[in-house]
Amino acid sequence: MNDQARPSRRFERQVRFAPLGTQGQERLEQARVLLVGCGALGGVLAQELARSGVGRLVLVDRDVVEETNLPRQVLFEDRHAREGTLKVEAAHETLARIGGPTRLELHAEHLDPDNVEDLAEGCDLVLDGTDNLGTRYLLNDYCVEQGVPWIYGGVVGSGGLVLPILPGTGPCLRCLFPEPPPTGSLPTCDTAGVLLPAVAAVASVQAGHALRILARDPDGEPPPTPLVEIDVWSGEARSLRVARQPACPCCAERDFPHLHSPPGRRATILCGRNAVQVRGRKPAPDLERVAAALEGVAESVRFAGPILRFTVDAHTLTLFRDGRALIEGTDEIDRALALYDRYVGS
Repeated sequence: MNDQARPSRRFERQVRFAPLGTQGQERLEQARVLLVGCGALGGVLAQELARSGVGRLVLVDRDVVEETNLPRQVLFEDRHAREGTLKVEAAHETLARIGGPTRLELHAEHLDPDNVEDLAEGCDLVLDGTDNLGTRYLLNDYCVEQGVPWIYGGVVGSGGLVLPILPGTGPCLRCLFPEPPPTGSLPTCDTAGVLLPAVAAVASVQAGHALRILARDPDGEPPPTPLVEIDVWSGEARSLRVARQPACPCCAERDFPHLHSPPGRRATILCGRNAVQVRGRKPAPDLERVAAALEGVAESVRFAGPILRFTVDAHTLTLFRDGRALIEGTDEIDRALALYDRYVGS
């Protein structure tokens, strides 16, 4: 047999794992997965699924790389932070070097009720790599309504939680937490810190469940959906069996307010960032024209790939093609909206 006819040895160690096997590997290579967030959890998830041979990864992230990301977000390097590279672009660059069959689809967008259906179209699984409760409740509503499996993951400090959600089989996020907690009531990575080993542990548990869900025989028994809690500092881990709640507002009563509610506020404070995200109105601005108009008005006007960055009035603005912007240097919504409308347009 010549080299061209010889089958690839890339995944031979995986397929020797009996619960996966050749058929399971083939299912992985046919799978399409939506990964929301390319930062801490999302970076580890993307790398593990790409190395495992998942067919297509749809990467969605709204943000740019910052220096404070580097200790725990494994897909990024110093130069990405210096250049303010889009996280999806930096992730693509790093993942492409791995090689293999995985195809990457990039979306530098904020996932919301208006685009979740398009971004998740044809996906067999949705993975939570976010740090945003609102987005998680939106994912839960969408996936339960559409019957798409998804895996929740949350990490802060030295530990976190994982919950695989199989609509119609096990509990959903709102079975455990019917409503999002009040803003500021829970510790976050910005208030309590976070360790890379905790990120890696939580993401790896998510990835393990992802492989099991994607590789399973569709006619076989559904896999278990335990709530997993892990702490890398104490070395403790536990797995809890949780049941669907018969009065769950989401999976029992089929109420999806996070998916079908009216559009939210035009601006959102980014916790711990001293920054505000502003959603642009339609039609989106022409970035080249904006850049030209800023000459002599703003400082450091430059393109970083498909995004435009500039500094004005001691604030740094990052403007995306869809009209969305990050305004750094303030946590006041009115101030952020005024800057956007003045220098980008209302």
